[in-house]
Amino acid sequence: MIMTTTPGIEGRRIRSYLGIVAGETILGANLFKDFLAGLRDVVGGRSASYERELQKARDIALRELEERARELGANAVVGVDIDYEVLGERNGMLMVTASGTAVAVE
Repeated sequence: MIMTTTPGIEGRRIRSYLGIVAGETILGANLFKDFLAGLRDVVGGRSASYERELQKARDIALRELEERARELGANAVVGVDIDYEVLGERNGMLMVTASGTAVAVE
């Protein structure tokens, strides 16, 4: 499955537009990771635990996007956009949404 942020795929002609597709995921960060991330932020370091959680959430959202595109008979998704939001009490959850247009290309 080709997935791209561009509106088309160089060298390939879009035969049909099959619809807008999206994949979402919501992950909670546990209290211990939050505490350690806060300490690292105080000393100016990077938060590896948050970076791993963010990558995990993005991967899940993109996998779901691909699955939904396949269900429509697509072999590519163009115009992919990834959005991030924090949710919940004290911003304890991370939501990642990936969306795009499912297409059939030659």
